[in-house]
Amino acid sequence: MKNFLVLATLCFGLAIPAFSQQGSDSPATKEDVEKYLQAIHSHEMMKQMAEAMSKPMHNMVHEQYLKDKDKLPADFEDRMNKVMDNMMKEMPFDQMMDAMIPTYQKHFTTGDMEALTAFYSAPVGQKVLRELPSIMSESMENIMPLMRKNIEHMTAQVQEQVAQMMKQPSQGTSQATPSTKN
Repeated sequence: MKNFLVLATLCFGLAIPAFSQQGSDSPATKEDVEKYLQAIHSHEMMKQMAEAMSKPMHNMVHEQYLKDKDKLPADFEDRMNKVMDNMMKEMPFDQMMDAMIPTYQKHFTTGDMEALTAFYSAPVGQKVLRELPSIMSESMENIMPLMRKNIEHMTAQVQEQVAQMMKQPSQGTSQATPSTKN
């Protein structure tokens, strides 16, 4: 009987990790994702990222004003900045987070979410979260001139192609002229 109890206990003890391993490969639950979103301080992070994006957006408005100030009202920059700031404040962050949960569930397992939650709960994960808004802001500032230059180049190329197409006869229609018999 003692041997049976030892064997049963041993089998039960070995089976527990198998059950928990099976559960970690199952699709993430809503609760798994919510726990992860809490660990990353998602609500606060979204607000910080919105604030970080504000500076590059204000710079873009300022550059637009400088470029077209003879065509724009004197208070254009202030008005546009207020409009953008209000739009960012009115963002439905909670609803956005709720809308993201099914996507996380689709792409991650319970084990994935546990690992992510553990990482972002650790000191280096918390540092990533603290630094991410600044990284995003600085990256946006560095990328915006490249994007503007590329967009201007693409626009010029498209305009050039359109101009060339306008000079050429359409390929879809025939240019047949009526023949006259003499």
